[in-house]
Amino acid sequence: MRRFRIGSEVFEEGALDLQATLASAYARRERPLCLCREPGCPMYIARIGDLHLIKRMPLTGGGHDPCCDSYESPYELSGLGPLMGGAIQVDSDSGMAALKLDFSLSKTGSRAAPQQIGNGPDSVSGETRKLSLRGLLHYLWHEAELTIWTSLWTGKRHWWNVRWHIAEAAKQMIVKGRPLAETLFVPEAFRLEKKGEIEQRRAEALAPAAAPASGSRRLMVLVGEVKEFEPARVGRKLVVRHMPGFPFMVDDDLHRRLLTRFEREFSLWEADPQSHLMAIATFGLNPAGLAVIEEIAVMVVTENWIPYESIHEKKLIEALATMREKSVKGLRYNLRADQPIANAMFQSRTQPVALYIVPSGADDTFEASLQEMIAARAEIGSWVWRISEGDMPPVPF
Repeated sequence: MRRFRIGSEVFEEGALDLQATLASAYARRERPLCLCREPGCPMYIARIGDLHLIKRMPLTGGGHDPCCDSYESPYELSGLGPLMGGAIQVDSDSGMAALKLDFSLSKTGSRAAPQQIGNGPDSVSGETRKLSLRGLLHYLWHEAELTIWTSLWTGKRHWWNVRWHIAEAAKQMIVKGRPLAETLFVPEAFRLEKKGEIEQRRAEALAPAAAPASGSRRLMVLVGEVKEFEPARVGRKLVVRHMPGFPFMVDDDLHRRLLTRFEREFSLWEADPQSHLMAIATFGLNPAGLAVIEEIAVMVVTENWIPYESIHEKKLIEALATMREKSVKGLRYNLRADQPIANAMFQSRTQPVALYIVPSGADDTFEASLQEMIAARAEIGSWVWRISEGDMPPVPF
Protein backbone atom coordinates (compact mmCIF):
# COMPACT_ATOMS: atom_id res chain seq x y z
CA MET A 1 0.00 0.00 0.00
CA ARG A 2 1.32 3.42 -0.94
CA ARG A 3 2.29 5.96 1.71
CA PHE A 4 2.16 9.72 1.22
CA ARG A 5 3.64 12.69 3.03
CA ILE A 6 1.23 15.63 3.11
CA GLY A 7 2.70 18.57 4.95
CA SER A 8 4.40 17.16 8.04
CA GLU A 9 2.21 14.04 8.31
CA VAL A 10 2.43 10.61 6.67
CA PHE A 11 -0.70 8.73 5.53
CA GLU A 12 -1.33 5.28 4.17
CA GLU A 13 -3.44 5.14 1.02
CA GLY A 14 -6.42 3.65 2.83
CA ALA A 15 -6.35 5.91 5.89
CA LEU A 16 -9.81 6.98 7.06
CA ASP A 17 -8.80 10.61 7.49
CA LEU A 18 -6.98 10.85 4.14
CA GLN A 19 -9.92 12.40 2.26
CA ALA A 20 -10.27 15.27 4.71
CA THR A 21 -6.54 15.93 4.55
CA LEU A 22 -6.55 15.83 0.74
CA ALA A 23 -9.46 18.28 0.59
CA SER A 24 -7.51 20.71 2.74
CA ALA A 25 -4.28 20.21 0.76
CA TYR A 26 -6.20 20.64 -2.52
CA ALA A 27 -7.50 24.01 -1.34
CA ARG A 28 -3.93 25.05 -0.45
CA ARG A 29 -2.56 23.72 -3.78
CA GLU A 30 -0.16 21.56 -1.80
CA ARG A 31 1.54 18.58 -3.46
CA PRO A 32 1.67 15.21 -1.67
CA LEU A 33 4.88 13.17 -1.83
CA CYS A 34 4.77 9.45 -2.62
CA LEU A 35 7.15 7.74 -0.20
CA CYS A 36 7.97 4.71 -2.33
CA ARG A 37 11.42 6.30 -2.54
CA GLU A 38 13.13 8.93 -0.42
CA PRO A 39 12.92 11.89 -0.29
CA GLY A 40 9.59 11.32 -2.04
CA CYS A 41 8.11 11.74 -5.53
CA PRO A 42 5.84 14.79 -6.07
CA MET A 43 2.21 14.00 -6.90
CA TYR A 44 -0.86 16.17 -7.43
CA ILE A 45 -4.44 16.08 -6.16
CA ALA A 46 -7.43 15.82 -8.50
CA ARG A 47 -11.06 16.21 -7.47
CA ILE A 48 -14.11 14.37 -8.80
CA GLY A 49 -17.24 15.57 -7.04
CA ASP A 50 -16.52 15.30 -3.31
CA LEU A 51 -13.77 12.71 -3.84
CA HIS A 52 -10.08 13.68 -3.95
CA LEU A 53 -7.51 11.47 -5.69
CA ILE A 54 -3.72 11.48 -5.59
CA LYS A 55 -2.33 11.24 -9.13
CA ARG A 56 1.13 10.96 -10.62
CA MET A 57 2.74 14.06 -12.07
CA PRO A 58 3.13 13.85 -15.88
CA LEU A 59 6.02 11.65 -17.03
CA THR A 60 7.43 11.10 -13.53
CA GLY A 61 6.54 7.40 -13.31
CA GLY A 62 10.12 6.28 -13.86
CA GLY A 63 11.12 7.98 -10.60
CA HIS A 64 8.88 5.70 -8.54
CA ASP A 65 9.90 2.31 -7.17
CA PRO A 66 8.94 -0.55 -9.54
CA CYS A 67 6.74 -1.95 -6.75
CA CYS A 68 4.77 1.32 -6.52
CA ASP A 69 1.42 1.63 -8.30
CA SER A 70 2.63 4.97 -9.70
CA TYR A 71 5.63 3.41 -11.45
CA GLU A 72 5.65 3.39 -15.24
CA SER A 73 8.09 2.01 -17.76
CA PRO A 74 10.81 4.22 -19.27
CA TYR A 75 9.29 6.30 -22.05
CA GLU A 76 12.13 5.22 -24.38
CA LEU A 77 10.33 1.86 -24.71
CA SER A 78 7.34 3.46 -26.44
CA GLY A 79 6.74 6.10 -29.08
CA LEU A 80 6.89 8.69 -26.30
CA GLY A 81 10.70 8.64 -26.23
CA PRO A 82 11.40 10.62 -29.44
CA LEU A 83 8.91 13.30 -28.38
CA MET A 84 10.37 14.13 -24.98
CA GLY A 85 12.20 17.43 -24.77
CA GLY A 86 10.86 18.51 -28.15
CA ALA A 87 7.16 17.97 -28.81
CA ILE A 88 6.57 17.47 -25.07
CA GLN A 89 8.37 19.65 -22.53
CA VAL A 90 7.46 19.07 -18.89
CA ASP A 91 8.07 21.75 -16.27
CA SER A 92 9.49 19.89 -13.28
CA ASP A 93 8.11 22.42 -10.79
CA SER A 94 4.53 22.80 -12.01
CA GLY A 95 4.19 19.41 -13.70
CA MET A 96 2.63 21.13 -16.72
CA ALA A 97 3.49 19.70 -20.12
CA ALA A 98 3.94 22.20 -22.97
CA LEU A 99 2.98 20.55 -26.27
CA LYS A 100 4.11 21.38 -29.79
CA LEU A 101 1.56 20.20 -32.34
CA ASP A 102 2.02 19.49 -36.03
CA PHE A 103 -1.60 20.41 -36.80
CA SER A 104 -3.33 23.78 -36.64
CA LEU A 105 -5.87 24.98 -34.10
CA SER A 106 -6.96 27.88 -36.27
CA LYS A 107 -8.32 28.25 -39.78
CA THR A 108 -7.98 31.06 -42.27
CA GLY A 109 -9.79 31.20 -45.59
CA SER A 110 -11.33 28.23 -47.38
CA ARG A 111 -10.96 24.69 -46.18
CA ALA A 112 -7.71 22.99 -47.23
CA ALA A 113 -6.98 19.30 -47.61
CA PRO A 114 -6.34 17.66 -44.23
CA GLN A 115 -2.78 16.73 -43.31
CA GLN A 116 -3.49 13.86 -40.95
CA ILE A 117 -4.83 11.40 -43.52
CA GLY A 118 -3.04 9.16 -46.00
CA ASN A 119 0.74 9.29 -45.60
CA GLY A 120 0.41 12.16 -43.16
CA PRO A 121 2.49 13.32 -40.20
CA ASP A 122 1.28 10.59 -37.84
CA SER A 123 3.41 8.16 -39.84
CA VAL A 124 6.74 9.94 -39.53
CA SER A 125 10.15 8.88 -38.27
CA GLY A 126 11.38 9.16 -34.73
CA GLU A 127 13.06 12.49 -35.47
CA THR A 128 9.72 14.30 -35.55
CA ARG A 129 9.68 17.12 -33.01
CA LYS A 130 5.97 17.83 -33.00
CA LEU A 131 2.99 15.82 -31.83
CA SER A 132 0.64 14.43 -34.47
CA LEU A 133 -3.11 14.31 -33.98
CA ARG A 134 -2.98 10.60 -33.23
CA GLY A 135 0.04 11.24 -31.02
CA LEU A 136 -1.99 13.72 -28.96
CA LEU A 137 -4.74 11.12 -28.51
CA HIS A 138 -2.14 8.60 -27.34
CA TYR A 139 -0.62 11.12 -24.92
CA LEU A 140 -4.03 11.98 -23.46
CA TRP A 141 -4.76 8.26 -23.03
CA HIS A 142 -1.39 7.68 -21.39
CA GLU A 143 -1.64 10.59 -18.97
CA ALA A 144 -5.27 9.72 -18.17
CA GLU A 145 -3.92 6.28 -17.13
CA LEU A 146 -6.43 4.60 -19.44
CA THR A 147 -3.66 2.27 -20.64
CA ILE A 148 -3.59 0.55 -17.23
CA TRP A 149 -5.54 -2.53 -16.15
CA THR A 150 -5.57 -5.13 -13.39
CA SER A 151 -7.93 -8.03 -12.66
CA LEU A 152 -8.52 -6.51 -9.21
CA TRP A 153 -10.76 -3.95 -10.90
CA THR A 154 -14.15 -5.61 -11.10
CA GLY A 155 -16.68 -4.72 -13.75
CA LYS A 156 -15.77 -2.39 -16.59
CA ARG A 157 -15.01 1.25 -17.18
CA HIS A 158 -17.85 3.49 -18.25
CA TRP A 159 -17.75 6.57 -20.45
CA TRP A 160 -18.28 9.04 -17.59
CA ASN A 161 -15.14 7.66 -15.94
CA VAL A 162 -13.10 7.75 -19.17
CA ARG A 163 -14.22 11.32 -19.86
CA TRP A 164 -13.26 12.53 -16.40
CA HIS A 165 -9.75 11.06 -16.61
CA ILE A 166 -9.16 12.60 -20.06
CA ALA A 167 -10.35 16.00 -18.85
CA GLU A 168 -8.09 15.81 -15.80
CA ALA A 169 -5.10 14.86 -17.97
CA ALA A 170 -5.76 17.83 -20.29
CA LYS A 171 -5.58 20.21 -17.31
CA GLN A 172 -1.87 19.36 -17.05
CA MET A 173 -1.16 20.29 -20.71
CA ILE A 174 -0.48 23.63 -22.41
CA VAL A 175 -0.56 24.49 -26.11
CA LYS A 176 0.86 27.87 -27.18
CA GLY A 177 0.52 29.23 -23.68
CA ARG A 178 -3.11 28.17 -23.24
CA PRO A 179 -4.45 25.18 -21.29
CA LEU A 180 -5.40 22.35 -23.63
CA ALA A 181 -8.53 21.91 -21.49
CA GLU A 182 -9.90 25.17 -22.96
CA THR A 183 -9.69 23.71 -26.47
CA LEU A 184 -10.62 20.09 -25.79
CA PHE A 185 -14.22 18.90 -26.07
CA VAL A 186 -15.16 15.47 -24.71
CA PRO A 187 -18.94 14.85 -24.70
CA GLU A 188 -20.54 14.05 -21.38
CA ALA A 189 -22.58 10.87 -20.93
CA PHE A 190 -26.03 11.52 -22.42
CA ARG A 191 -29.16 11.10 -20.32
CA LEU A 192 -32.52 11.75 -21.92
CA GLU A 193 -34.01 13.26 -18.77
CA LYS A 194 -31.09 15.75 -18.70
CA LYS A 195 -31.18 16.53 -22.43
CA GLY A 196 -31.83 20.25 -22.09
CA GLU A 197 -29.12 20.79 -19.47
CA ILE A 198 -26.57 18.78 -21.43
CA GLU A 199 -27.27 20.68 -24.66
CA GLN A 200 -26.93 24.01 -22.83
CA ARG A 201 -23.55 23.00 -21.37
CA ARG A 202 -22.44 21.78 -24.80
CA ALA A 203 -23.42 25.08 -26.46
CA GLU A 204 -21.41 26.99 -23.87
CA ALA A 205 -18.39 24.69 -24.28
CA LEU A 206 -18.44 25.00 -28.09
CA ALA A 207 -18.90 28.78 -28.19
CA PRO A 208 -15.17 29.42 -28.87
CA ALA A 209 -15.44 27.41 -32.12
CA ALA A 210 -18.14 29.66 -33.59
CA ALA A 211 -17.28 31.33 -36.90
CA PRO A 212 -16.23 34.98 -36.37
CA ALA A 213 -17.42 37.82 -38.59
CA SER A 214 -13.90 38.15 -39.99
CA GLY A 215 -10.39 36.81 -39.51
CA SER A 216 -9.20 33.34 -38.67
CA ARG A 217 -11.46 30.78 -37.02
CA ARG A 218 -10.49 29.07 -33.80
CA LEU A 219 -10.64 25.29 -33.93
CA MET A 220 -11.34 22.92 -31.07
CA VAL A 221 -10.28 19.31 -30.49
CA LEU A 222 -12.91 16.59 -30.23
CA VAL A 223 -12.26 13.29 -28.46
CA GLY A 224 -15.24 10.98 -28.69
CA GLU A 225 -16.45 7.52 -29.60
CA VAL A 226 -17.51 6.91 -33.19
CA LYS A 227 -21.00 5.52 -33.57
CA GLU A 228 -21.12 5.67 -37.38
CA PHE A 229 -20.43 7.73 -40.47
CA GLU A 230 -23.84 8.42 -42.01
CA PRO A 231 -24.26 9.39 -45.66
CA ALA A 232 -25.24 13.03 -46.11
CA ARG A 233 -26.42 14.98 -49.16
CA VAL A 234 -22.83 16.18 -49.45
CA GLY A 235 -20.13 14.13 -47.76
CA ARG A 236 -20.70 12.25 -44.50
CA LYS A 237 -21.92 12.92 -40.99
CA LEU A 238 -19.80 11.64 -38.12
CA VAL A 239 -22.20 10.54 -35.39
CA VAL A 240 -20.50 10.59 -31.97
CA ARG A 241 -21.91 8.56 -29.09
CA HIS A 242 -23.54 10.68 -26.37
CA MET A 243 -24.20 13.47 -28.89
CA PRO A 244 -27.56 12.60 -30.50
CA GLY A 245 -28.74 15.16 -32.99
CA PHE A 246 -25.37 16.90 -33.23
CA PRO A 247 -23.47 15.58 -36.27
CA PHE A 248 -19.95 16.52 -37.34
CA MET A 249 -19.73 17.13 -41.08
CA VAL A 250 -16.99 15.31 -43.01
CA ASP A 251 -16.38 15.89 -46.71
CA ASP A 252 -16.05 12.96 -49.12
CA ASP A 253 -12.32 13.38 -49.75
CA LEU A 254 -11.53 13.45 -46.04
CA HIS A 255 -13.69 10.37 -45.43
CA ARG A 256 -12.02 8.41 -48.25
CA ARG A 257 -8.56 9.28 -46.96
CA LEU A 258 -9.57 8.38 -43.43
CA LEU A 259 -10.68 4.90 -44.49
CA THR A 260 -7.42 4.39 -46.40
CA ARG A 261 -5.04 5.64 -43.74
CA PHE A 262 -6.79 3.84 -40.87
CA GLU A 263 -7.89 0.70 -42.71
CA ARG A 264 -6.42 -1.48 -39.95
CA GLU A 265 -8.33 0.32 -37.20
CA PHE A 266 -11.64 0.17 -39.04
CA SER A 267 -11.23 -3.55 -39.77
CA LEU A 268 -10.48 -4.32 -36.10
CA TRP A 269 -13.48 -2.27 -34.98
CA GLU A 270 -15.79 -4.00 -37.43
CA ALA A 271 -14.56 -7.44 -36.36
CA ASP A 272 -15.26 -6.98 -32.64
CA PRO A 273 -18.62 -5.54 -31.53
CA GLN A 274 -17.30 -5.05 -27.97
CA SER A 275 -14.51 -2.71 -29.08
CA HIS A 276 -14.82 1.07 -29.36
CA LEU A 277 -13.49 3.30 -32.14
CA MET A 278 -12.17 6.56 -30.71
CA ALA A 279 -11.86 9.66 -32.87
CA ILE A 280 -9.76 12.75 -32.29
CA ALA A 281 -10.47 15.63 -34.63
CA THR A 282 -10.05 19.35 -35.04
CA PHE A 283 -13.28 21.14 -35.87
CA GLY A 284 -14.97 24.51 -36.04
CA LEU A 285 -18.53 25.76 -36.36
CA ASN A 286 -19.54 27.23 -39.70
CA PRO A 287 -21.84 30.29 -39.97
CA ALA A 288 -24.86 27.94 -39.91
CA GLY A 289 -23.71 26.52 -36.56
CA LEU A 290 -22.75 23.12 -37.97
CA ALA A 291 -19.60 21.41 -36.70
CA VAL A 292 -17.16 20.81 -39.57
CA ILE A 293 -14.21 18.42 -39.20
CA GLU A 294 -10.87 19.71 -40.48
CA GLU A 295 -8.49 16.88 -39.50
CA ILE A 296 -9.15 13.51 -37.93
CA ALA A 297 -7.46 10.34 -36.67
CA VAL A 298 -8.88 7.22 -35.00
CA MET A 299 -7.80 4.56 -32.49
CA VAL A 300 -9.48 1.26 -31.61
CA VAL A 301 -9.78 0.24 -27.95
CA THR A 302 -11.10 -2.78 -26.09
CA GLU A 303 -14.32 -2.98 -24.11
CA ASN A 304 -12.39 -1.52 -21.16
CA TRP A 305 -10.86 1.23 -23.32
CA ILE A 306 -7.35 -0.27 -23.62
CA PRO A 307 -5.87 0.65 -27.06
CA TYR A 308 -4.72 -2.08 -29.43
CA GLU A 309 -3.51 -2.15 -33.02
CA SER A 310 -3.70 -5.85 -33.99
CA ILE A 311 -5.47 -9.05 -33.03
CA HIS A 312 -2.19 -10.18 -31.50
CA GLU A 313 -2.04 -7.18 -29.20
CA LYS A 314 -5.64 -7.80 -28.22
CA LYS A 315 -4.82 -11.40 -27.32
CA LEU A 316 -1.93 -10.21 -25.15
CA ILE A 317 -4.12 -7.58 -23.46
CA GLU A 318 -6.74 -10.23 -22.68
CA ALA A 319 -4.08 -12.43 -21.07
CA LEU A 320 -2.76 -9.53 -18.99
CA ALA A 321 -6.28 -8.62 -17.87
CA THR A 322 -6.51 -11.87 -15.92
CA MET A 323 -3.49 -11.00 -13.76
CA ARG A 324 -3.69 -9.38 -10.33
CA GLU A 325 -0.62 -7.24 -10.98
CA LYS A 326 -0.93 -4.05 -12.99
CA SER A 327 -0.22 -4.04 -16.72
CA VAL A 328 0.28 -0.98 -18.90
CA LYS A 329 -0.30 -0.88 -22.65
CA GLY A 330 2.49 0.76 -24.67
CA LEU A 331 1.51 3.28 -27.35
CA ARG A 332 3.07 4.21 -30.67
CA TYR A 333 2.43 7.99 -30.82
CA ASN A 334 4.16 9.20 -34.02
CA LEU A 335 6.14 6.04 -34.73
CA ARG A 336 5.55 3.95 -37.85
CA ALA A 337 4.20 0.41 -37.58
CA ASP A 338 7.57 -0.99 -38.72
CA GLN A 339 9.36 0.36 -35.63
CA PRO A 340 9.38 -1.72 -32.41
CA ILE A 341 7.88 -0.62 -29.10
CA ALA A 342 7.22 -2.40 -25.82
CA ASN A 343 3.64 -3.39 -26.62
CA ALA A 344 2.89 -3.71 -22.92
CA MET A 345 4.56 -3.63 -19.52
CA PHE A 346 3.76 -6.09 -16.76
CA GLN A 347 4.48 -4.63 -13.35
CA SER A 348 5.71 -7.64 -11.38
CA ARG A 349 6.34 -7.14 -7.68
CA THR A 350 9.92 -8.33 -8.19
CA GLN A 351 10.80 -6.92 -11.62
CA PRO A 352 8.93 -5.06 -14.37
CA VAL A 353 8.74 -7.02 -17.61
CA ALA A 354 8.47 -5.45 -21.08
CA LEU A 355 6.46 -7.45 -23.60
CA TYR A 356 7.30 -7.17 -27.28
CA ILE A 357 5.42 -8.43 -30.33
CA VAL A 358 7.38 -8.95 -33.56
CA PRO A 359 4.96 -8.84 -36.51
CA SER A 360 5.16 -11.26 -39.40
CA GLY A 361 7.53 -10.02 -42.07
CA ALA A 362 9.62 -7.92 -39.67
CA ASP A 363 12.99 -7.21 -41.28
CA ASP A 364 16.54 -7.23 -39.88
CA THR A 365 16.30 -3.52 -39.03
CA PHE A 366 13.29 -4.17 -36.82
CA GLU A 367 15.07 -7.04 -35.06
CA ALA A 368 18.23 -5.00 -34.54
CA SER A 369 16.25 -2.08 -33.07
CA LEU A 370 14.38 -4.48 -30.78
CA GLN A 371 17.58 -6.01 -29.44
CA GLU A 372 19.01 -2.53 -28.81
CA MET A 373 15.90 -1.60 -26.81
CA ILE A 374 16.14 -4.75 -24.69
CA ALA A 375 19.90 -4.33 -24.07
CA ALA A 376 19.54 -0.66 -23.14
CA ARG A 377 17.17 -1.58 -20.29
CA ALA A 378 18.77 -4.70 -18.86
CA GLU A 379 17.18 -4.04 -15.47
CA ILE A 380 13.78 -4.68 -17.06
CA GLY A 381 12.81 -8.23 -17.98
CA SER A 382 11.74 -9.00 -21.56
CA TRP A 383 9.26 -11.33 -23.25
CA VAL A 384 9.10 -11.60 -27.04
CA TRP A 385 6.34 -13.06 -29.21
CA ARG A 386 7.40 -13.55 -32.83
CA ILE A 387 4.18 -13.96 -34.76
CA SER A 388 5.89 -15.96 -37.52
CA GLU A 389 6.85 -18.63 -34.97
CA GLY A 390 3.28 -19.49 -34.01
CA ASP A 391 0.95 -19.04 -31.05
CA MET A 392 1.64 -16.70 -28.19
CA PRO A 393 4.23 -18.19 -25.83
CA PRO A 394 3.40 -18.51 -22.12
CA VAL A 395 3.46 -15.18 -20.37
CA PRO A 396 6.15 -15.07 -17.63
CA PHE A 397 3.92 -14.46 -14.61
